[in-house]
Amino acid sequence: MATFWICILALVTAFVSVDAAIINAPDERLFNVVDYGAKPGDKANNVEAFTRAWGEACNYVGKATVLIPIGEFTLSAATFSGPCKSVAPIAVQLSGTVKASMDLSLYPKESWLLFQDISGLVIFGDGTIDGQGNNTWHTDKCADTNGKCTILPASLVLNQCTNVLVRSITSLNPKGFHISVTECKNVQLEELHILAPESSSNTDGIHISKSDQVSVTRSLIQTGDDCIGIIQGNTHISISEVTCGPGHGISVGSLGKHENERDVVGITVVNCTLKGTDNGIRIKTFPYNGKATPIKATGFLFKDIVMDNVKNPIIIDQDYCDSKKHCFDDKPSNIEISDIEFNNIVGTSQTEPAVSLVCSSAKPCKNVTFDNINLIGVNGAPAVASCSNANVNMEGLQLPPVNC
Repeated sequence: MATFWICILALVTAFVSVDAAIINAPDERLFNVVDYGAKPGDKANNVEAFTRAWGEACNYVGKATVLIPIGEFTLSAATFSGPCKSVAPIAVQLSGTVKASMDLSLYPKESWLLFQDISGLVIFGDGTIDGQGNNTWHTDKCADTNGKCTILPASLVLNQCTNVLVRSITSLNPKGFHISVTECKNVQLEELHILAPESSSNTDGIHISKSDQVSVTRSLIQTGDDCIGIIQGNTHISISEVTCGPGHGISVGSLGKHENERDVVGITVVNCTLKGTDNGIRIKTFPYNGKATPIKATGFLFKDIVMDNVKNPIIIDQDYCDSKKHCFDDKPSNIEISDIEFNNIVGTSQTEPAVSLVCSSAKPCKNVTFDNINLIGVNGAPAVASCSNANVNMEGLQLPPVNC
């Protein structure tokens, strides 16, 4: 844990210098997308103007900021690639609204706005990324087709980037995920507004995979799937001061579905509030399917969390299935869960079971600690806990008590 906090301190220190670099650089140049032909409105596709502005900014030998001014700019799928020659970090100032087209054929891949292979990137402003996903959510049938389907594009994708800050922007109605962070290191997401209807299918707020040292702070997430999904290969992930709901809560997983998955180590979720979500804090793994790599999920701290009218506030589910058509419930999960702490979790549960631990009979959960848990029913009725195949430690107040 000490190593983790050293990493977080280094991350914060790095972004103090990032902030300083944004302001008053003597060689700073602004690359306004309008100067490259971008036109507001629904008819024009501004992808060429945006990518030209990015290309010149990326190759500028100095401090570069790409400006998206006030106005609504429609854009098809766009890729903004590095490495850049400009002085790091290169900045994108989002003052207006970037809108996706309603034409899904313009988004053939799993991303809309893709930033990749960049070392030093700041995306900031009070603007909006509008995925206009309303007419596409009904097409998401992946859970019913064994994954053989078209994956809807995530609005903002960070891929193989380092030293990234995304601050203060709004993500609205994505076609797929709002924000996806993949194979990145040293990423800070803060003061974000992430918004979609509760009925929007598969619209994870922030989806993190195979990344190291990612933090999410002081953000509001209201969406139709996981507010934050932390899947395989992640290390040193910090979530704090996040308000989540509606949505499916904050999840680690699902894990154990594919070959070559990697361990998940060092997850901290503190000072968060969940309101009316379908789950609270959840760890989920698939039953063993005969091919999934046996990995570990270890070193998680969930502390100072308020549950407000939440279904299933605390859940470990090692028999998770996202579709009846492709689960393997005759074989217990081969994912090892250990060193998990739930500390000062308080509030109300919509469901009578407030705590549910369904651990693997092949690899029981090890060293799961509950310290000061106070969860009751929404009408003051007592809640209950259920537990199987787990080694549990209890300290302080325990409502409901967890007995394995």
